This record gives sequence, C-alpha cells and structure tokens, in this order.
Amino acid sequence: MSVALETDLRATAERGAAQLGPDATAEQLLGWAAETFGDRLIVASNMQDAVLVDLAYRAKRDVEILFLETGYHFAETIGTRDAVDSVYPELTIVDATAEQSVAEQDAEFGKDLFAREPDRCCALRKVAPLQRTLSGYDAWVTGVRRVEAPTRAATPLITYDDKFGLVKINPIAAWTDEEMDAYIATHGILVNPLVDAGYPSIGCAPCTAKPAPGSDPRSGRWSGRAKTECGLHG
Repeated sequence: MSVALETDLRATAERGAAQLGPDATAEQLLGWAAETFGDRLIVASNMQDAVLVDLAYRAKRDVEILFLETGYHFAETIGTRDAVDSVYPELTIVDATAEQSVAEQDAEFGKDLFAREPDRCCALRKVAPLQRTLSGYDAWVTGVRRVEAPTRAATPLITYDDKFGLVKINPIAAWTDEEMDAYIATHGILVNPLVDAGYPSIGCAPCTAKPAPGSDPRSGRWSGRAKTECGLHG
C-alpha cells in the first residue's frame, strides 16, 4: 500500500469517528460506511447469525459479505451461509479460502495441525486468506462486540486497522446480548442452529466446544489453551 493511501484511509477513519461520535447507532455507522466506501467495502460474517448481514443489507443491498471458508466448519455453519445467500439475494458472499486444501496442509505439516499448533493453523487458514481478500478493499465491517471477551472490551466503532491496512468499522461493538436477541426476534434473523444447541461462540469444528454453564461464552474456543483469539482482531 502506498503511504498516500494509508494516510488518506487513516484520516478518513479519524474523520468518521469524530463525525459520528461514540454513541453512533449501527445504522448510522453502516450508512456512513456504505456512502464513504461504496464497492470498496466488505462485511465479514462468521455465520453465527445474520444480524450484521441484515443491518448491512439495509444500508447497501448489493453488499459483499466475506466468509472465511477454512475447510473445518460445522455443517450447520455452511448451511447458515447458504441460507443467507438465499434470503438476501442481492448480496454477494465472498468465500476467502486458504492457499492449501486441508488435505494439502495435512500432507505438508502433518495431520491435524490445529491440535498441535493452533496459532499456525489459524494463520494459514484465517489470517492469510483474510489479508489477501481485504487487500482489494478500503474498509471492512466486523461483528465484534465488547461484551464477548475482555480482549474486546475497548473495541472502537471506527478505527484504522494497522494489521490489514484499511478502515475497520465495528457497528455493533456496543450491543449487549439482550440487544442482539431483541434484533433477532424483531426481524426474524437467521441464526446458526448450533447457538440453540449450546454453542454461544462458533468457530472451526475441531476447535469449538460447548462452554460450561455460566462461563465465558468464548471459553469453548480452543478449550484448555491460553489462546482466545484467532489473530483477526488482535
């Protein structure tokens, strides 16, 4: 990326944050993002639910939705992705895939790299594909929320993402679980069936377990390890 483009995007993020303020609604943030970036905007979804997809669709009907197709997803997650594609016909789902298939990765690094070196597996199957995909855009939208984990408690609404080199918008960062549930109920939003089956935070199948009742919702991710993030948001 050129220095001039980085400087411009950084300045755009700062102006947006100042203009909209810390109490901006998700609708205001997505409206600003759609107007500011147009087709240079992409919205990331892990297909746990379609709340962010629905909000983005209301702001920009032909919005592009980024899905990290790691090769390790639950069947229910793939089913939710396909249902989103059907329910919101004007949007486009962009599947970001790793350079190697799971079989090719197993052949080079040994079977089940996720069990031995989860950080490396995430780097290969999530971080690198995301970086390649985002290089074609000026801004991305995520569904990160502050209540999800201590590591996300200070998530800003708009910022410049130094890691990936573009503007990052987190329109539902301030939403509580109750607000999420209310939006889902009011608008009849698609939800991954695994949520009702006891999975409040869904990632790749081999690295996702049901958390113990009353524990941190993300404690089922990489259970038994100090790892809490896959490297996309920190």
